[in-house]
Amino acid sequence: MSLLRKILLNPAMRPIWLIVVLLVLWDLAIRLFKIPPYLIPAPQKVVEALQNEWPRLVKESTVTTWATLGGFGLSILFGIPMALLIAYSRTVESFVYPLLVFSQSVPKIAIAPLFVVWFGFGIIPKVIAAFLLGFFPIVVSTVMGFKSVEPEMIDLARSMKASRLQTFMRISLPHAMPAIFSGLKVSVTLAVVGAVVGEFVGSNSGIGYVLQIANGNFDLPLMFAALVVLSMIGVVLFVAIDLLERVMIPWHASQRGDVHATP
Repeated sequence: MSLLRKILLNPAMRPIWLIVVLLVLWDLAIRLFKIPPYLIPAPQKVVEALQNEWPRLVKESTVTTWATLGGFGLSILFGIPMALLIAYSRTVESFVYPLLVFSQSVPKIAIAPLFVVWFGFGIIPKVIAAFLLGFFPIVVSTVMGFKSVEPEMIDLARSMKASRLQTFMRISLPHAMPAIFSGLKVSVTLAVVGAVVGEFVGSNSGIGYVLQIANGNFDLPLMFAALVVLSMIGVVLFVAIDLLERVMIPWHASQRGDVHATP
């Protein structure tokens, strides 16, 4: 009995219990309010669509995942160096930062058709769309991380005759790592959205393409099933970044077990 109680009260099980409760409430709402299936499908129909279309959904999710990882990788490749330039140069910050903020006000769905015109219907437009959505959170979080280093620590390193590289590697970078990982977590979830945006505009594969087909056929169970798979991609990538954070910065307060939180 104690083992069962431990399983039920395990913090890792809480999201599962929440999903179960939401599914029950979803089913009850459909039954009580007699919502027609052409508006909202019953959970059972969505599960059946997942079972019937699972091989297809897995195949299409692979395409979306690769596009997401490509855009996310580009976000890291360009975002962190850009953030370093902004954090350590007031001139670069005054020129580049306002332009980055301005670029985020442009709807990506509005310019995504240009990528199809320029690069065709392959994976490149999806990667670029994922990159555009994932780039900004990494830049902002990384800039904040490097700018939040206490000047006293830098002065202490200089007084001990540490070189700029040593100061960066031993003080600035470790101090900024939690903020960088926060940006990575936001970026990877937005990259999933960006990949789907690219698939909406012009693609013959991917979860976004499945969503378009389901929408055109008014197949709501398949649409909800595709959304479930899309959510799973985002969750898996987020958890992967979180595990990497635990490995790379186990010393940080957010990763230690002695941090007190409300049960």
